[in-house]
Amino acid sequence: MTEAFDNGRPHPARVYDYLLGGKDNFAADRAAAEQGIKVNPNAVTAPRQNRAFLRRSVNYLAQRGVRQFLDIGTGLPTKPTVHEVAQRVEPAARVVYADNDPLVLAHARALLTGSPEGRTCYVDADLREPRRILESAELRETLDLEQPVGLLLFAVLHFIEDDHDPYGIVKELMSALPSGSFLVVSHLTADYDPEAWGRFTEVMRNQGMVSRLRSQAEVGRFFDGLEMVEPGVVPILSWRPDEDVPFTDAQVSLYGGIGKKP
Repeated sequence: MTEAFDNGRPHPARVYDYLLGGKDNFAADRAAAEQGIKVNPNAVTAPRQNRAFLRRSVNYLAQRGVRQFLDIGTGLPTKPTVHEVAQRVEPAARVVYADNDPLVLAHARALLTGSPEGRTCYVDADLREPRRILESAELRETLDLEQPVGLLLFAVLHFIEDDHDPYGIVKELMSALPSGSFLVVSHLTADYDPEAWGRFTEVMRNQGMVSRLRSQAEVGRFFDGLEMVEPGVVPILSWRPDEDVPFTDAQVSLYGGIGKKP
C-alpha cells in the first residue's frame, strides 16, 4: 500500500515528472531534480527520450497483435500514455497501470480514460511486490492471463537494488504470463558517462532515492530465457528509431530492449 502524502520528501515519480516538464510535483521534488540537473544536465534529456522509446516499443507490440499491457512504475500521467499509444492501433487494448506513489493514485482517474472499446485500471502497489500486483482484483478483472501480455518496465528497475533481487522480480512476473508475452525494459546506465551519472545517482541517493545503474550485460540478464527482438538490448536511441534526434548515447544513457516469451 502507498503511504500518505509526504511532500517534504522527494519521490522518483514526482522527480521524473519535473524532469519531463510536468507540474505534479512538490518543492522537495523540484529541489532534488535541480540538484541532479546541476551535476548532470542530461538528467533532463534521458526521461524525455525514454518517453519516445515507450511510444515506439508499445506501438511495436500493438502492431504485432498484443492487446494487453501491464505497466509497472507508471509514474504521473504524461502524454502519450501507454493506453493512448496502444489504443490508436487497437481501440480494444487493455492496460493495467501499477505504481506506489500516492500522488499517482490521486491522478489515477486521468489514467483511466481510455477508448470506449478498451479498458484501463490502476493497481496501488510497488514493483517489489510482484505477487500483490499479479493477484490484485483490478488486474484479474482487466487482463486475461491466458492471452499474451506486454510487461512494461520503463525506467523503473534501476530503483531496485541488487539486495531486492530485481532479476527474481522480473522472473516472477514473466512466469505468470503465457507464451507469446513480451518484456519491455528501459534502464539507466553509466556505461557511456560514468562520472556524470555517478554524480547524479549520488545526489539522488542523498535525497533518499537509490539507483543502481547497470551495464549492457546486466540489463541483458533481465531477458534470460526470452527471444530477443532485433536489435536486442541497445541504447534506446538505436532501438528502431523513427526520427532524428540531436542527442548522443552518452547524453541519454538508457538501454532498452524487448524479449518474447517462447
